[in-house]
Amino acid sequence: MRSAIALASVLALGLTACGTSTDTSSPDPTTAEETTSAPAESESASEEPSESPSEGGSEGAGDVPQGDGTQTIYLVSKGFQHRFWQAVREGAEQAGEEFNYKVEFVGPQNETQVTEQLNMLKTALDSKPAAIGLAALDSGAASDLLDQIEAAGIPIIAFDSGVDSDIPLTTVQTDNYAAAQAAAEHLVELIGGQGTVGLICHDQTSQTGKQRCDGFKEYMAENAPDVTVLPEQIAGEVGLAANAAKSMIQANPDMVGLYGSNEAAATGAVQGAIESGNSELKVVGFDSGKTQIDAIKNGQQAGAVTQAPIKMGYETVVAAIKAINGQELPEVIDSGFAWYDASNIDDPEIAANLYE
Repeated sequence: MRSAIALASVLALGLTACGTSTDTSSPDPTTAEETTSAPAESESASEEPSESPSEGGSEGAGDVPQGDGTQTIYLVSKGFQHRFWQAVREGAEQAGEEFNYKVEFVGPQNETQVTEQLNMLKTALDSKPAAIGLAALDSGAASDLLDQIEAAGIPIIAFDSGVDSDIPLTTVQTDNYAAAQAAAEHLVELIGGQGTVGLICHDQTSQTGKQRCDGFKEYMAENAPDVTVLPEQIAGEVGLAANAAKSMIQANPDMVGLYGSNEAAATGAVQGAIESGNSELKVVGFDSGKTQIDAIKNGQQAGAVTQAPIKMGYETVVAAIKAINGQELPEVIDSGFAWYDASNIDDPEIAANLYE
């Protein structure tokens, strides 16, 4: 597994650095403007260090039909409160610009607003776009709308998180289960294979949230018999995650490790550890963001798993274009992940995929 993590999970598209922090103000969730272009990527995790956007080496560019500039691909994301979603938007806009398709990118203000997201999905349907992409906040809540989208003959692509339906033609996502296992493996190493650890999961409803929790817990159960895993705490906002961390630390003074399953949960875990005065606690996380990056550089956080959000957005639009043109798609398009810590955070293939 170590080899797989070191090689197969290396990310394939770089990100442009941005100074936005975890709780940054959200951009207006309205029509996206297309920006610079990037080459199409392979539909699987790269097994070599990532290439820069200006370099070739992928099979997709020649297989993606050019549009005429009149068709719209409508993407409904989970929100805009994290830099992650802004980076996904960047990748979507790159593909739209490159292949001459309009891109609409919207999302609720935070990842708890399921009803607002469903309203946005209904708006997408009513606009009769050429294709729709959905990053579902609740894997089952959109089923009725998905039926309507299918009945309207509009191809739909799932991204980031799958849904409880066979209607999406593919899902563009990180292998969240494997990435969570990678975080667990590194935490086991950091704590010497024994002790009590806690975990803060960002939700219980999305496929992403479930996989990032289950992967961590199941790795521990199968590979770390001397590690006690506390019951998970659910907190998708930084303040709530910080409070959950402090409560766990207070109730379990022997706790040696803590895992946060997304940017907000991990940031809150770091904050809670700092406010509790527990400088020995090994905190590992998921995603990046300025707080996590700074905490890793100054030793307050041990490391984290980063995704490739620009590639995720880019591949979602490419998949939508292929669906519009009747091309076959795999069941899953893996957008990749990688472990980073103080030892490799400045390596080009890692640094290019960290989003502030």
